[in-house]
Amino acid sequence: MSRSATASLAALGVNPASELTSTTTDHATGRVLPVRGELADLLPWGGLRRGSTVSVGGSTSLLLALLAGATADGCWAAVVGLPQIGVLAAAELGVAVQRLALVPRPGSDPGPVIAALLDGIDLVAVACPLPPSLARRLTARARQRKAVLIAFGSWPSADVELTAESVSWNALDDGAETLRRQQIAVRSGGRGSAGRAKNVLLTFGEKEIELPLVAGGPDRPDEPADAGPGRADELAARRATTREQPA
Repeated sequence: MSRSATASLAALGVNPASELTSTTTDHATGRVLPVRGELADLLPWGGLRRGSTVSVGGSTSLLLALLAGATADGCWAAVVGLPQIGVLAAAELGVAVQRLALVPRPGSDPGPVIAALLDGIDLVAVACPLPPSLARRLTARARQRKAVLIAFGSWPSADVELTAESVSWNALDDGAETLRRQQIAVRSGGRGSAGRAKNVLLTFGEKEIELPLVAGGPDRPDEPADAGPGRADELAARRATTREQPA
């Protein structure tokens, strides 16, 4: 293929199949950023390859888990357009928050903000709705700047797609008032060597997550919830039933 044809495809966010594989040298030279072990099995490079685009769906915990290994290794990350994510939640999932930038509301024109972050930050997670043409330009920019673009939601020409198919929490037995253990069933797909579907189960244990129950409405049924909806109401009802039972 001619150099001009290759450049034209690159401008459209199309990468050659050879870029969807990894070598030991890639890890040693920092071309592939580390992730926790279970996630490494889902990624064709065994980590997050610089210049790649990965889409994440269904769980903000999964998104933060992708950032944890690289930030702990000294990389910087930014999350754009997710006001519900806080520093405490990120820290509980292993993110080195001293190297995390949060841009909860990037404004009506987030393109320049995201582009500037890709110029200087190793990993940029994006949750803003963008037109496909802008999304492709940002994919190309990430590749040129050797940054990792992580899209929360669907994204055109993503190299790898990670989807949280189910999210579950520990049962509230014996009067427990906190959600201590979270399990996320994750499926991967994508292009090239990432096209073969893989599945793993991520578990975050008691030492990593200690979230207080908060009463609230149920999440949308087509998206797995990161927290059990209505658990506080369930617990209150259980206690009321216990008090009403005769001694």
